[in-house]
Amino acid sequence: MTKPNLQIALDQNTLAEAARIAHLAGPVVDIVEVGTILELQAGQQSISVLRSMFPDKIIASDTKCADAGSTVAKNSKDAGADLMTVIDSATIPTMKSALSVLDGIQVELYSAWNWELAKEWKKIGIKQVIYHQSRDALLAGEVWGKKDLDIVRGFIDLGFKVSVTGGLNIDTIKLFEGVPVYTFIAGRAITGQSDPKAAAEAFQSEIKKYW
Repeated sequence: MTKPNLQIALDQNTLAEAARIAHLAGPVVDIVEVGTILELQAGQQSISVLRSMFPDKIIASDTKCADAGSTVAKNSKDAGADLMTVIDSATIPTMKSALSVLDGIQVELYSAWNWELAKEWKKIGIKQVIYHQSRDALLAGEVWGKKDLDIVRGFIDLGFKVSVTGGLNIDTIKLFEGVPVYTFIAGRAITGQSDPKAAAEAFQSEIKKYW
């Protein structure tokens, strides 16, 4: 089974702070994500800066695009992104429009999806989804469990590459043992630590224990 990627989600309010953390932890991870908050605050420049910092790494643009798919995808691609998220409530035409510009379109799952829609995404050429435990859900007391694993397995069975995110920490990784996850996406568990590099290294070590 292929080792899952480790992705760092940079959701800082300033590009300077995101770049500082990326300088420390970026060399350790496989994918560097320009988070939604960072993009809203710093714009497309945040993608360009991280691309210049990591010319050989995968760069993800977490736009959570809901409309104007081709325009948003072109902006992300031109700035240097390899991957871009669209939100699950986006229409099929929006997703097709984004795909016409950038092959690395990922649908981020919140509450607007169902299995029939997922099959439609597959038909139009979507290859990746992100299963998301939202920050608000986690704050409300929800935890990772069988329900989440069953959904992740369901999308894998449909042929998607599945990334997982939302309050992940070192202890969460072992729950996915035996599941061919494509990417683990960690935010504050890396970026919020006093030593982001050590935190990223600990994640990579834990992933390697099970894959």
